[in-house]
Amino acid sequence: MKTVGIAGGTGYGALELLRLIQNHRHLKVVALFSHRQTEMAIYEEYPHLTGINNLQLEMLHEEAVKDLDVLIFATPKGVAKEWVHKLRRDDLQIIDLSGDLRLSAEEYRTWYKEEPASDRILGEAVYGLPEWNRDLVMESRLISNPGCFPTASLLALLPLKELLRDTSDSTIIIDGKTGVSGAGRSSTPLTHFSNTNENFQPYKTGGHQHLPEIERYASAMTDKEVKIQFTTHLVPMTRGLMCTVYVPVNKEIGAADIRHAFASAYQNEPFVRLLPDGMMPTTKGVYGSNYCDIGLYYNENTGWLTICSAIDNLVKGASGQALQNLNAMNGWNETEGLLGHPLFP
Repeated sequence: MKTVGIAGGTGYGALELLRLIQNHRHLKVVALFSHRQTEMAIYEEYPHLTGINNLQLEMLHEEAVKDLDVLIFATPKGVAKEWVHKLRRDDLQIIDLSGDLRLSAEEYRTWYKEEPASDRILGEAVYGLPEWNRDLVMESRLISNPGCFPTASLLALLPLKELLRDTSDSTIIIDGKTGVSGAGRSSTPLTHFSNTNENFQPYKTGGHQHLPEIERYASAMTDKEVKIQFTTHLVPMTRGLMCTVYVPVNKEIGAADIRHAFASAYQNEPFVRLLPDGMMPTTKGVYGSNYCDIGLYYNENTGWLTICSAIDNLVKGASGQALQNLNAMNGWNETEGLLGHPLFP
């Protein structure tokens, strides 16, 4: 049994980790770290955990992690980059759910407006999208967990390496929509009930921090310089994320070729479900699960492919993917602790 500590212990990501790891045969959460709430039990903050989890919240410090096997940062930006270099040791596996380790130093300064982690840490961190780079994940002890929009977008684009039209004169368009939990627990004017309820709105237009992440790894996946037109929207629901991706493909490619490419790419992937012809995913169809559901439509007149990719932003978009990566890092079945039907209705 490996011991796990979670930094950011009162956030939504931590709550999902607690929920998922409860049913994991090889992991046990033994420490919850918080810089705001300490010396209290987690159930005092979240009464739904009464009688299930009595862990005490404590401050993160070097002595507190010396006996841990795994440390997961479910923290906002700027936390992991300050701690990882202090806590690294050969027998400690670290996963960061924030954007601190996903970009180059220059990109991080530009998009996150802060100084980045050291070049050494950035060089050691492996981008944890197991459907793409499972072999590197298995060998790593430091994982940068993908963002929620990048997860849905990149899984939509991964099978298209040989099918993309020359992107020097074409741009991929991604229309992203997410529930309010994607913004985290802290309330803002954007996520306030009065603003969100019965409202549908774009946000961070042209300035979302996930844009450079999608472009960086989509380019690495396809060996092309991928440019993205990316617009995000806030939807009045708690969970769920949908990316509708519009891709120019080579016109000599047919719908059957595209479906074959997706089917081949994901036939052995336990958490990516390619839906039948004529069926498109819904956020409710993946609610509470680690699945990514993908639907396809190819317009042969225009040569544009529409890909709809749906995930639960807190599971496959965050904590579930972290657990999937941790399973791969330890040689366990990647589905451990993650199986179960999506919640419906």
